[in-house]
Amino acid sequence: MQLRVGADFRLTSPQETPAVFVIRPEDRAPQRTLDERWHTNPFVGYRDYTDLYGNVCRRTTLPAGTCTVSYDALVVTPTGLDPAAPDATECPVADLPDDALVYTLPSRYCLSDSLYGRAQELFGEVAPGWSRVATICDWVNANVSFAYGSSDVATTAVDVLASGTGVCRDFAHLAITFCRALNIPARYAFGYLPDIDVPPPDLPQDFCAWFEAYLGNGWWIFDPRNNARRRGRVTIARGRDALDVAMLTTFGFSNLDSMTVRADRAENDARSLV
Repeated sequence: MQLRVGADFRLTSPQETPAVFVIRPEDRAPQRTLDERWHTNPFVGYRDYTDLYGNVCRRTTLPAGTCTVSYDALVVTPTGLDPAAPDATECPVADLPDDALVYTLPSRYCLSDSLYGRAQELFGEVAPGWSRVATICDWVNANVSFAYGSSDVATTAVDVLASGTGVCRDFAHLAITFCRALNIPARYAFGYLPDIDVPPPDLPQDFCAWFEAYLGNGWWIFDPRNNARRRGRVTIARGRDALDVAMLTTFGFSNLDSMTVRADRAENDARSLV
């Protein structure tokens, strides 16, 4: 299945401002990038690098004044739903791969040490494995209400649990926190999510956040915000939490005047014909 994904940013900066964008789809199986275009007005130079978690990031310097940044990509993804493995078991900590251990630890937004008791109370008696992670997602989906503007850059999973509101990244942070409190490795992921086989939302499209849990001998997608397996999910980046994979980081003040996000089947996008 071919998808056209991308985003447009309009920013205003009082001075030249270094910035990092993390908006390019991951280019490895099961998804592949066939074509991509990066455009800025006015033109600014850039270079790419790979961060500690294997994500490709783009460095640039925003000029003083107003600047627009546009990114478009043609991506191939599997046609099926997110993979599932209902029989997958939890891996004992002693047997976890070395690179999974970091995802059992507390992080900036996922304070698993603070919510250890709550996680044990809610999920300690649930059968270990896939069913326990699915139960965590069910609980988060049922007990957190989605509301734009209900959280900010300081909001942690502890805050989300107390308020009962958040956006998709907050749903992911809370589920990740519960998983880590139970020694289940869980990592934050975000990307593009087209509205395929589901009713389109009333609000404009946005980047979507979910998480991956290590079960059996691999990583599996879980989405507590939508709480359903979806088609066409396009991963951009993964990390401990949203701090590691911010779509835009500026080193100095820069106002984000507007942002639009696109994700749709290529045949539904006129630009795929250009």
